[in-house]
Amino acid sequence: MKFKRAIILFLASGFGSGYTPRIPGTAGSLAALLLYYLLPLGDLIWTLIIGITFITGILLGNIMEVEFGKDPGLVVIDEFAGQWLTLLFLPIDYLMLFAGFMLFRIFDILKPFPADRVQRIPGGLGIMLDDIIAAIYAQAVIRLGLFIFT
Repeated sequence: MKFKRAIILFLASGFGSGYTPRIPGTAGSLAALLLYYLLPLGDLIWTLIIGITFITGILLGNIMEVEFGKDPGLVVIDEFAGQWLTLLFLPIDYLMLFAGFMLFRIFDILKPFPADRVQRIPGGLGIMLDDIIAAIYAQAVIRLGLFIFT
């Protein structure tokens, strides 16, 4: 049981990045960004990884809320899915990585409608959905910028 719990905590905390004091979400996003940059797997593979991470995040979020309460800060698997979705199908260069990171964090923190509403959904689904919405907003702003400036 200890090994199973350790695996759950390791994955839910984004390989431990969620244990960062005061800024677990930012640390989780940075860890996800670094993995995305270091693992040039292609859009199809990243799409599969994001889908698996989303489903895993729902399951782990359900478990973590039972033990730690509503949307515990150490759970940052949602930041991984959101950060990766923000960058999906975009050219990977330093400007895109920076813009993707900053915009995702802004939308994740501000939680514009409907992210503020879906976050209230109990369990892992609520944990994951607000970050997916933040990612959609972030990618939309990046795509608008690319459209206007290129």
